[in-house]
Amino acid sequence: MQLFRFFLLLVFALGVLGADEAVTRMRAPAYPLIAHDPYFSVWHFDDEAAAGPTRHWTGTPQALGSLIRVDGKSFRLLGNNVSRIPKEEQVEAFPQSSVDVFPTRTVYSFAGHGVAATLTFLTPALASDLDILSRPASYVLWSVRSTDGKNHEVQVYFDASAQLVVNDASQAVTWGRVGHASGTVLRMGSASQQVLARRGDNLRIDWGHLYVAAGKSAAHTAFAGERRRARSAFLREGGLPETDDFDPHDTVRTRQPGLSVAFALGQVGAAAVERHAVIAYDDVFSIEYLNRQLRPYWRRNGETASGMIGAALADFDRLRQASAAFDEKLIADLVQAGGEAYARIGVLAYRQTLAAHKLAADADGRPLYFSKENFSNGCIATVDVTYPSAPFALVFQPKLLEGMLEPVLYYASLPRWRFPFAPHDLGTYPLANGQVYGGGEDNEENQMPVEESGNMLILLEALARYSNSTDLATRYWPQISQWAAYLKEKGLDPENQLSTDDFAGHLARNTNLSLKAIVALASYAKLAERLGKTAEAAEYRQIAQNYATQWQSMAADGDHYVLAFGQPGTWSQKYNLVWDKLLGLDLFPASVARKELQWYKTVQGKYGLPLDNREKYTKLDWIVWTATMAENRADFEALIAPVDRFLKETPDRVPMTDWYWTHDAKHRGFQARSVVGGVFIKLLDK
Repeated sequence: MQLFRFFLLLVFALGVLGADEAVTRMRAPAYPLIAHDPYFSVWHFDDEAAAGPTRHWTGTPQALGSLIRVDGKSFRLLGNNVSRIPKEEQVEAFPQSSVDVFPTRTVYSFAGHGVAATLTFLTPALASDLDILSRPASYVLWSVRSTDGKNHEVQVYFDASAQLVVNDASQAVTWGRVGHASGTVLRMGSASQQVLARRGDNLRIDWGHLYVAAGKSAAHTAFAGERRRARSAFLREGGLPETDDFDPHDTVRTRQPGLSVAFALGQVGAAAVERHAVIAYDDVFSIEYLNRQLRPYWRRNGETASGMIGAALADFDRLRQASAAFDEKLIADLVQAGGEAYARIGVLAYRQTLAAHKLAADADGRPLYFSKENFSNGCIATVDVTYPSAPFALVFQPKLLEGMLEPVLYYASLPRWRFPFAPHDLGTYPLANGQVYGGGEDNEENQMPVEESGNMLILLEALARYSNSTDLATRYWPQISQWAAYLKEKGLDPENQLSTDDFAGHLARNTNLSLKAIVALASYAKLAERLGKTAEAAEYRQIAQNYATQWQSMAADGDHYVLAFGQPGTWSQKYNLVWDKLLGLDLFPASVARKELQWYKTVQGKYGLPLDNREKYTKLDWIVWTATMAENRADFEALIAPVDRFLKETPDRVPMTDWYWTHDAKHRGFQARSVVGGVFIKLLDK
C-alpha cells in the first residue's frame, strides 16, 4: 500500500511539473477554486490566498478557509481572519511562494517555518465523462513536507461558511451530520428550502445542501457550527470540538456557522504527507424547463447525495490522476496550436466555461445543457451565448452542444413560438419557461432575427460535422428550413436590428451580421446534403455563393471592409467569417480574411483589437475567433498577445471578463461568462 501511494504521489508530481510553468504560473484577474455551475462557483479575487475572502463569481463573499499548524503555531493558508474573532486568536498568513492555474486545478504553494506546503483545489471537470462532469464535488488537497532536515508536527484545517447556502446573510441555516460508511459527512442548508423559487442574475442558491466530507482512512476531526469556535479549538489543540453546535437555526450573520474538518498529519519529514477533503453541493432540482422541474444529470437514475459523496471519496485517486493527465495534454495542445500566451487564456477559460452552465436531465434521461448570462441579463439558454461558447463543446464533448441546441429547437417548434426566426433565449436562469428578452413571445421588438437564426444553422452544421450525427437536424428539419428561408430573404443586407453585440445598439446593414447569414445559408446547404436533400442543398449553396460574391463588392473599402454597407471609412471585426474556414464552406477567397487581418494589426490597441471603429472596447472571445482566421502563426500571435497582456495587467479583479477596454485594460461589463469557451476555437483549426 505504501509503495502504491508513493507511486500515486510521483504520478501527480510529474503531472504538475510536466506542464509548462510559463503557462500555469500566472497572475489571473481571479482564480477558480470550485467550478461546477452558476451557483456552485467559488473564486479568489486576490493573488495571495490569505489576502481576503473567497467569493462567489458575483463578488459576494462565500468564505472558504484553511489553516496550517506547524509545531503548535498556526498560520492562514486561505482566507482572512473570521470577523469579530478575538485579537489573540487572529492568525498570520503563511508565506506564499506561487500560484499555478491548470485547466482542472488551482495550486497554491507555500514555504516557511521549516516546511513547504501546497493547497490544491481540484474540480475533475472531464467533459469526456458526463457523469463525472455533472457530479457537483470538488477536492481540497494538502501536501506538506519538511525542508530543513527536521521532523515537524503538522495539522491542517478547512472550513466552508454557510454563505455558500444562502442568497444573503439575513437568511437562517440548519446543519448536522449524515451517517456514512465511507467517513465523516457534514451537511448544511438554508432553513427555508424554497426550490427554484428565485430567478435573476445577481443571485446565489438558497436551496439544496452543502456537504464537506472526509474519508475514514485519514485521522481527522469534524465540526458543524460556529466557525469561530472551530478555529479556536484548532488553534489551541490542532483538532475540533467533540460535539457540534446544537439548535442550528441561526442566520449567517448572527453566528457565522460553517462546516469544518481538521487533519493530523503527524511527524512530517522530507517525504510529502497528503490529506484531502470533498466539498459538494446537491441542489436536488436544478432547472425548470417549460414548467417541468429537472434533476441534475448525475441524479437521473435515482442517485442520492450520499451515494454521490461516497463515489467522490472512492474515486479520488483515479480522478486526480485523470485530471493531471488531462491538464498536461490540454496545455500541450494549446501551446502547439497557438503558443504560450494562447495557452494561458485557454487554461483560465476552461473551468469558467463549465461553471456558467448546468447539466440537467430531461424526463427520458437525455442531457440538457443550460447556460446562464452571468452579469449580462441573467437569461438562460441564450442562443447568442451558446454560439460563442460552442467551440468548447465541439472540442471536448459535442453532446454538450446537442444539449444546448435541443431545448431551443423544441421550444421553437411549439405553437407558442409564432415567429419565422429563431428565439433569443428560454427565460431567466434557472427558469427556462419561455423567452423574456426583447418582445418575448409577444412581438418582434428588440429581437435578433438574423443573429439567432444564423447562429442555430451554423451550430447545427458544426455539430453534425464534429459529432458525425444529424439526429437533431432530422428531428427538427421543418423548423430549421423555416429559418433558412428567413435568412434567404433577410440575411444579405440586414435591416436595423440587434446582433449578439447588443450593447452596441441597433445597426442597419451590418456587414458582420451579413457574413453570419451567408455562412449560415451554406451551413444549411451542407446539412441538406447530409440528409440526402440534394435539390435543396444545391439551391441554398448557390444562394450562399451569390451572396458571398455580392458581399465582397458591397463591403469593400480599399484595404479593408466596412462596418456597415454604405459607410465608407468604418471597420469592424469580421469574426463570423471564421466558420467559412472551419466548416470547409469555401465561400470567400482567402484574400478577404488576409486583407482584414492586415488591417486589424494597424488598429488594435495595447490590450486588444476593438470590436469596431465606434468604441475602444472589445470582446475577448471574438478576438480569438478573428485571430483564428489567420493563415500563419505570426498573425495569430500578434492578435493574441494583447489579450494575454490584458489578463496580466487589468486592474479589475473579477473572473475573466469578455468585454473590456483596449486602451486601459479596465473591465467594461460582464464577468464569469460561458462565452470564453469560444477561445478554444483555434483547436478546431486543423
